[in-house]
Amino acid sequence: MSFAKKMLSSTVLFMVLVYSLQAATASPTPEKALEMLLEGNAHFVKNEIVHLSYLNEAKDKMLEQQTPFAAVVGCSDSRVPPELIFDRGLGELFVVRDAGNVIGPIEMDSVEFAVAHLKVPLVIVLGHQNCGAIKATLGGQKSVPELESIYPIVENALANCEAIGENRLVAAIKCNVKKSVEALKNSPTIAPLLKQKKVKIIGAYYEIASGKVTVID
Repeated sequence: MSFAKKMLSSTVLFMVLVYSLQAATASPTPEKALEMLLEGNAHFVKNEIVHLSYLNEAKDKMLEQQTPFAAVVGCSDSRVPPELIFDRGLGELFVVRDAGNVIGPIEMDSVEFAVAHLKVPLVIVLGHQNCGAIKATLGGQKSVPELESIYPIVENALANCEAIGENRLVAAIKCNVKKSVEALKNSPTIAPLLKQKKVKIIGAYYEIASGKVTVID
C-alpha cells in the first residue's frame, strides 16, 4: 500500500473513532434523559443498585471535564441524595441542593450554567416527603428562624396554591416544586432553549417511605 493510501486509511479510521466517541458521549434527548432517571429510580426501589463503586467510577472519569445528562434541584435533606435515588454514577448528574429545593439567585445561576454550558437536556426539581423547610413555613417562621431567607420564597410559592386538607403538607411540597419549575422556565437563558425543545424542565416528588420518585404534572 502506498504512503498516500496509508495516510488516507489512517485519516478515515481516525474520523470514525472520533465520530463514535462523539456519538457515545452525545447528550440524550430530554425524554431519554427522564427515562434514564426513572429507570435508575426503579433500581433503587427494588434494591438493585447498579452503581456500587463510586471510587472506581471517579478514577475512570476525566478530571478536565464533566458531561452530566441531567440537572437535579433537590433539597439539602440528608435523606435525599440524588445520585443514590436515581442510581446514577459520578459525572452523570449536576446537582444543586438547598433547604426546600427553592430557586434563588445562586440556584438559578447554577442551573443556567448547567443548561447553557454543560448542555444538560433535562432539569428536574425534586421535592420530597416530610420536607422540613416546607413544614416549618406552614408552622410559622418563628419555629425555625435559621430559614429566614428560605421562608419568603416558599411563602410566595404557596400564596396561589391550595395546600389544605388531609395531605396539606404533601400539597404544599408539590406547590413549592411547581413554583421552582415555573421560575426556571422563565429564565431568559433557559426559555429560548425550552422553545427549541433542547431542554425540558419538570417537577417530581420523592416518597422516602417507598423510595419512589413520581413526576408532578
